[in-house]
Amino acid sequence: MARLAIKIQRYFRRKPLRFLTFIMIYLMAGSLVFLHSGFVGESAITEGTLHPWEGPAHGALGAPPGLQQFSLLPFGRAHKETPEKEQWSEESPALPRRYGPPWLKPASQDSLDKLRSGEHFGSWSRALKGKLSRDQEENRAKYIGCYFDSTKQRALRGMAFFDYRKMTIFRCQDNCAERGYQFAGLEFGAECYCGHKIQARNTSDSECSMECKGEKSNVCGGPNRLSVYRLKLTHESARRYGSALFRGCFRRPDNTSLALPTSTILLNMSVDKCVDYCTEKEYTLAVLGGGTCRCGFPTMHFTLHDPEDEHQCAQKCAGEEFEHCGSPEYYVVYQTQVQDNRCMDRRFLPVRSKRLVALASFPGAGNTWGRHLMELTTGYYTGSYYFDGSLYNKGFKGERDHWKSGRLICIKTHESGKREIESFDAAILLIRNPYKALMAEFNRKYGGHIGFASAAHWKGKGHPSASNAPEKNIKLCPAFP
Repeated sequence: MARLAIKIQRYFRRKPLRFLTFIMIYLMAGSLVFLHSGFVGESAITEGTLHPWEGPAHGALGAPPGLQQFSLLPFGRAHKETPEKEQWSEESPALPRRYGPPWLKPASQDSLDKLRSGEHFGSWSRALKGKLSRDQEENRAKYIGCYFDSTKQRALRGMAFFDYRKMTIFRCQDNCAERGYQFAGLEFGAECYCGHKIQARNTSDSECSMECKGEKSNVCGGPNRLSVYRLKLTHESARRYGSALFRGCFRRPDNTSLALPTSTILLNMSVDKCVDYCTEKEYTLAVLGGGTCRCGFPTMHFTLHDPEDEHQCAQKCAGEEFEHCGSPEYYVVYQTQVQDNRCMDRRFLPVRSKRLVALASFPGAGNTWGRHLMELTTGYYTGSYYFDGSLYNKGFKGERDHWKSGRLICIKTHESGKREIESFDAAILLIRNPYKALMAEFNRKYGGHIGFASAAHWKGKGHPSASNAPEKNIKLCPAFP
C-alpha cells in the first residue's frame, strides 16, 4: 500500500493539472451527495395530503417525485394556469424545512398567492413602490391630467430638459419646484417641461401611456401628450420664476423714484411680465408693488438688508392667482439675470502717463488674476508686454494697446533681462511658491488660462514615468540658495 501511495503521489506531482481535475471531481461528487441527502432524507409528509400537482388539473402529469415538495420561483410574468384557491387547503400541514439551492425553497402560501396573481416584484421594485408612496403621502405634487402638446405651441412654456435614459417623475418635479414653477409635465417618457400656466386643453389619461425611462412602473406622458402635475410650493422664498431669483419682501423705500428710477403700470400684473420688463431695461432688480412694476439696482437707498415677513406681500397678482405681487407699501423683489456692471466698467487712462509700471512675475505666479483684480478695483485697463488674443477676447482690452502707450495703469511682464527691467520706472513684483507656479504654468500651456493639462500631457516625453531619462534632464529651474 505504501508503494502504491508513493506511485500515485509521484504521478500527480508530475501531472499537476490531473491532480487539480481530480480534486474538482471529488468536490462535485460530494456536493451532489449532500444535495441528494437533503432531498431524500426528510420525505416524511403525511400521506393523503392534496397538493397542487396532485389535483385533477394535473392528473398523471404531476411533478417528478423528487421535486413534489418544492415549487420553482417564477422568472417571468408568464406562468401556467393554477387550480382555484379552494384546492389549496388551509388544513394542509406546513412543509418541513429543506436544505438545497435557493431556487428550490418550499413554496409558502403567500408566495403561491403571488404566483397566481402575477405579482412578481423583487426587493428593488418594492423599495421603489415604497418611495413613490412616501412621495405621495408628502403631497409634493398632485396629478391633474393628460394634456395636448406640440413643438409649435408648448403647453408649459418655462424651462425644459430631456434625459432619454434616467428620467423619473420625481426628478422632473424636483427640477421644476427648485425653479419655482407651478406645474411640471412629462412627455414621451424622457422630456420634462415646467411652467406657471397650462396653455393647452386636456385629453383622456389613456393617451399618456409611455413608461418613464428611469422607472418602468410609472407613466411619463406620450407622443405629443403631457402628464401634468401641480407642484405644491409651501414657501415663496423657495421659488425661482424662470431665470429670476426671489430676494424677499421689503418695505417701500423713502425715496422711491431715487431708489428705483424706472417704473410702469402693467395690466394683468404677473412676475413674468415685471421680470421681462426690467430685464429689457437692463436692471438687476424687478420690484412688484401691487399693479406697479419698478426696476433698479441695490443701492444705499434700497439695500435689501432688512427683509420683512412674507405675509406682508401676500396679495395675489391680477394676472396670475398663484403669484404674489406685493402692495403699495410692501414690495416683492426679484433679481433678474442682468449682470450688475456698475463696478465692472473699465476704461483707459484719460491722461497719458509718463511712468511705466511693470507687473512682474515668474510665469504661473498669478499675473493674469492680479490684473483682473486691479481692473475691477481701479476701473482702468492693464496692459501686457506681450499680446494674448484669448485674453483680449475675454475682456482684457488693454492687451491690444502698445505697452508704451501710457494709457494703462500697469504692464504685465515675465522678462528678467537688464535692458527690459530698465525700460520701466516702477514695478509691482508678484512672488509665488515656485512649485505651484511651475504647476500653474504647465496647466496654462496645455489647458489655457482657466483650464488644466490632461493626464496624457503630464505623462509626456519629459515625464520620468514615460522614459528612462536621468534626473538631471528633468530639472525645471535652478536650485535656490
